[in-house]
This record gives sequence, structure tokens and C-alpha cells, in this order.
Amino acid sequence: MTSAHVTNVSDATYENEVVKSDKLVLIDFYADWCGPCRSMAPAVEKFAEENPNVKVVKVNIDENPQLASLYGIRSIPTLVTVKEGTPVLGMTGAAPKSGLEQLVAKTLEKLAGPGSKPQAPKP
Repeated sequence: MTSAHVTNVSDATYENEVVKSDKLVLIDFYADWCGPCRSMAPAVEKFAEENPNVKVVKVNIDENPQLASLYGIRSIPTLVTVKEGTPVLGMTGAAPKSGLEQLVAKTLEKLAGPGSKPQAPKP
């Protein structure tokens, strides 16, 4: 399901869509047969619509097993935040939109935390 706010990513498009993105990326790993994935899809779409500063992509694990393996996906739905091609945080299981918001907020906190920016030397 590709929409105006959510992009389907494949093994072939992963590098351009995720690794080279200048935005924080939220990856939704799913499968068409997965009931919890289908029930969570509207929350993912709404989150993407309301958060244009985050690139939201979906990866069908049946069609893209290399990406599922790269991220060690063992259960779906699984959501992973990625910045500059590096996974930051993830969560497994269906979540409401507020769960997605919390995951992104925790990711941004982690990216802004100590060690993420050069620290001025202490006198």
C-alpha cells in the first residue's frame, strides 16, 4: 500500500529511500496476511500524514526477505526508526498512533542525548 504519505520500499529501493534520506525514517515491517499489521495500517497512515518531518515507509517481509534479515525481523508488525542509514530504536507488535509518536519521540531524545553532539571541553 503506497499512499501520498507512506512509501513501499523494496530491496531495490531501500538505499535511496532509507539510507540516503535526510529525514528520520520510520520503517513498518509487515505482511499482507498479518492481521495486526492490517489493523495498524490506518494508524501508520495517520501518523505519516501528521508528521511530514518523518519519512514513513513500509517493507513487506515476504517480498523483501533481505531487508527483513538485515534488521533481524522475527515478528511482525515491527517498527524501526532509522537515521542516516543506522537503526536507532524499534518496537514489535501492533500499536496505536500514540505508540508511533512515543517511538519517534524517544528516538529524537536518543539522537539529541549526550554523545550525539560534540561536547565542549570542561575547564
